[in-house]
Amino acid sequence: MTNYRFEISYDGTRYYGWERQPGKDTIQGKLEAVLSRMTDTEAEIIGAGRTDAGVHARAMIANAHLETALSPEEILAYMNRYLPDDISVNRVGIVSDRFHARYNAAGKLYTYTCYAGASKPVFNRKYVTVLDSVPDIAAMRKAAAHLVGEHDFKAFCSNPKMKKSTVRTVDTIEIIKRKDFIYFDFHGDGFLQNMVRIITGTLLEVGFGRMEPNQVREILEKKDRRLAGPTAPPQGLCLMKVDY
Repeated sequence: MTNYRFEISYDGTRYYGWERQPGKDTIQGKLEAVLSRMTDTEAEIIGAGRTDAGVHARAMIANAHLETALSPEEILAYMNRYLPDDISVNRVGIVSDRFHARYNAAGKLYTYTCYAGASKPVFNRKYVTVLDSVPDIAAMRKAAAHLVGEHDFKAFCSNPKMKKSTVRTVDTIEIIKRKDFIYFDFHGDGFLQNMVRIITGTLLEVGFGRMEPNQVREILEKKDRRLAGPTAPPQGLCLMKVDY
């Protein structure tokens, strides 16, 4: 068995997230179906993370142990031939048996994109969250500063039964406005379930004046999900890069 590393892009619009689920279309499910057909075995692929339903990825990293005579280039060609048009395998390579896409990941970059223009974002509508007006960028940056560093992000996790540690390190949060688009870039060592979307929803509450920037520090300290803002819609979120 050889361990293969994959770089994958996908439009998550019509999928129920990365993780395979019985009777539902998922990214992992589609990939495993093609790999199983290719190898005539029951293939399993491991992703660097589990993106939620409706969330996209430009460079998801995954690995799979496969028994095949095909070269990495032939595997790439085969997968792209049989995968649907909204999933692309960009690179395939051979890695050591010990490489694990999830456990070896050292960091991830997510971008959440909002649109606040007067017209409709016709050609970007599946990849942005449309806002009614332009939020206060300076206020959101001030609020985001409280979240940078190592913290217990329990208040920004949608899983109330989380048994593992909810402590994570967020290295940077950058909020950039370019014309009618607002980009929230999050880089950290890992993110909890819905964490990026809840943080984005909270920052937008600050941007629209419904919450003060300093309240974000209180939310962190009280570790109560009910105090944070709403979970931002999934379509604006994209996994951009995984670090190793």
